[in-house]
Amino acid sequence: MIITGPALKKLRLDAELTQRKLAELVGVTQAHIAKIEGGKVDPRLSTVNKILQVLTEGEGKNCREVMTKRVVFVKPADKIVKVSELMMKHAISQLPVIENKRVIGTVTEESIIRNLSSTIADERVENVMQPPLPSVPEDTSVSMIKPLLEDHPGVLVVKKGDVVGIITRSDLLKTV
Repeated sequence: MIITGPALKKLRLDAELTQRKLAELVGVTQAHIAKIEGGKVDPRLSTVNKILQVLTEGEGKNCREVMTKRVVFVKPADKIVKVSELMMKHAISQLPVIENKRVIGTVTEESIIRNLSSTIADERVENVMQPPLPSVPEDTSVSMIKPLLEDHPGVLVVKKGDVVGIITRSDLLKTV
């Protein structure tokens, strides 16, 4: 595929960006964007790549910008009744299970319902938890986690190995 000035202009218009805003996001002048779109200059490959990255990833938001910062979590020995109370109080449907600062699993509404019984309230989290949610560094592009959210209810955001946030499907809906 050949990237031409008019093709870049079409992508910019589809993204509903002005030349000025695109230039700002790419780090070039508005006049340079106009010349590229008009075919008057032959841009450097690095400039074309930056333009394509901005145009295909929206404004390039990263996980740090959209994550929920206060991550509610439980421990493996906690009772399901506590999990239920936390889910209701915070209006959430999954909780990471953390032991010794390490994520070892996830407890979800779904995993509780799968194990529903008359004694579920007294059951320990470790007996109903699922594998951990995937985790990504905080500077990861939001566009990179969209596929993860198709298969998982959330994605943990980490900084230097510590969980600093969580992104769920509803967090992405807030960015729309």
